[in-house]
Amino acid sequence: MNTSSGPADVARRPASLSPSRASDFMQCPLLYRFRVIDKLPEKPSEAATRGTLVHAVLERLFDDPAVERTAPRARAMVPGQWDRLLESKPELAGLFADDAEGERLARWLGQAEDLVEKWFTLEDPTRLEPAERELFVETELESGLRLRGVIDRVDVAPTGEVRIVDYKTGKAPRPEYAEGALFQMKFYALVIWRWKRIVPRRLQLVYLGSGDVLTYDPNEADLERMERKLHALWEAIVEATETGEWRPRPTKLCGWCDHQAVCPEFGGTPPVYPLPVVPRQALAE
Repeated sequence: MNTSSGPADVARRPASLSPSRASDFMQCPLLYRFRVIDKLPEKPSEAATRGTLVHAVLERLFDDPAVERTAPRARAMVPGQWDRLLESKPELAGLFADDAEGERLARWLGQAEDLVEKWFTLEDPTRLEPAERELFVETELESGLRLRGVIDRVDVAPTGEVRIVDYKTGKAPRPEYAEGALFQMKFYALVIWRWKRIVPRRLQLVYLGSGDVLTYDPNEADLERMERKLHALWEAIVEATETGEWRPRPTKLCGWCDHQAVCPEFGGTPPVYPLPVVPRQALAE
């Protein structure tokens, strides 16, 4: 089904592929279009914002000397980090605009504090000295496809072995869905390998919502498979960009989508799609 509603001059083309945008396309090509091509606005959510807040606390905690990295100290940082987040993104105040008494905000901040405290049962920050925090990484593959993203934490052992760590504020997936959960981490590992010529020794997902730690030790064959997968994914994105065929893929996740009003699966009409008039090699995310 062609979801374009009319011709235009040229599509706004993306410049690189990130784990989140790759996941968007795999989840629903039309969602990718809405976010990357149309750049439709989305309302902030309490869950996503809480995750941003918890990440900020865990990042900044390592600014303190090891002996001061305690659970009470981390909990106490939450309100201040929330204030900093509001300063940088004032629109987030709208999440609690109807909370005149501040009760819902207090519960929400308490949930963030609980997640931060849970981390101390999974890792000991007094024994960690991250090499990098919130590290932006980018590389260009031989094909010309550029990959980019932000890694929560990179640990480097005295022997030079690299561990990539990502914090998740939700619950760990069931074992049959573990491969999907590791997609993002293998993406980062591929970037590090092609950028630094180092295969990370370990990929580690820390699930604060359930108190689980999921680890995976990749090898070059894993990362070569990931590279092939991303190239195939990119070919599909290029084809959709050229043809305007952004097919919706209905799942239970549609209930949380901000774009139902313009989705044909819900009786909506997408914005006019600007068909590209550029060669395939010029397209990128």
